[in-house]
Amino acid sequence: MGKLNYKEDLDINPDALDLEWLRQSSLMMKYTKLAAKANREVDRAKEKLDVTKAGLDKAIRKDPQQYEIEKLTEGSVFAAIIVQGSYTEDNGLYLQAKYEADMAKGAVRALEHKKDSLEGLVKLYLSGYFSGPNVPKMLNRGWEQEEKQKSSDEKVASKFNNRKREK
Repeated sequence: MGKLNYKEDLDINPDALDLEWLRQSSLMMKYTKLAAKANREVDRAKEKLDVTKAGLDKAIRKDPQQYEIEKLTEGSVFAAIIVQGSYTEDNGLYLQAKYEADMAKGAVRALEHKKDSLEGLVKLYLSGYFSGPNVPKMLNRGWEQEEKQKSSDEKVASKFNNRKREK
């Protein structure tokens, strides 16, 4: 699967949005596989914990005195199970596997957010957000100048036409 580097994989280079988009699907697949494997490990650890618990339950019920149980009840059997070394060890493995699976799910969610961020950055790019400074156009000033020019042209033409007629 290759080396995982969460920080590097989640960072976005806004100057290389095309490359970021090209990497996104393969990153998503890599972390989705990681999450699936982590879930499989949780299932295996849970199964092992259940087998250990069932074996201890059976052994305790068969010989409660060995486990210092005076009165055999569900509560006393459960209390005896959870203090056994094999159970606590398997429970620790289960909790660690669950933590790793949760972290892998978090990485997949983070990549989904990265995708959303890439979409937003592309929208900003398309709207010209990353371009250089723009001087806003003064449409009314341009129109006024054009009107003054027309007026000036008309005055010159009128004077020119009047001189022609006088001759």
